Amino acid sequence: MTEFVSDVKIIPYNDADVYRVLSDPRKLELVKERIPEDKIKDFTFDEESISFRVDPIGNVRFLVVEREPNKLVKLKSEKLPFEVFLWIQLVSKAEKDTRLRMTLQADLNPFIKGMVEKPMKEAVDKISDVLIQLPYDRL
Repeated sequence: MTEFVSDVKIIPYNDADVYRVLSDPRKLELVKERIPEDKIKDFTFDEESISFRVDPIGNVRFLVVEREPNKLVKLKSEKLPFEVFLWIQLVSKAEKDTRLRMTLQADLNPFIKGMVEKPMKEAVDKISDVLIQLPYDRL
């Protein structure tokens, strides 16, 4: 498995608010205008999954497979030629100081790894940057 890990990011909200939003994919509907449509299209959400289209890969779906209140949301890919897991880890440092780290693990063969390594690392960084800017107390 190849692993891509974001830097630890600071979110100026309490861990319960952050977890409440990130553990329910439907909340992403409220911020989908922040997602660059030139990269990712056709977003749909429900309580347990996120679906979208990425060119040239095609349709991708992530299912929420594990939730640990105020600490972890784990997602697993569907409809990809390789398995992908995404962990969103949260740590409370103070009342309005939650730390976020994203880890993406993918089962990549050497040929595919060479093609997707840089875009996947960039995606993890960009997603974590968007997540730290959300108004968690209003979602």
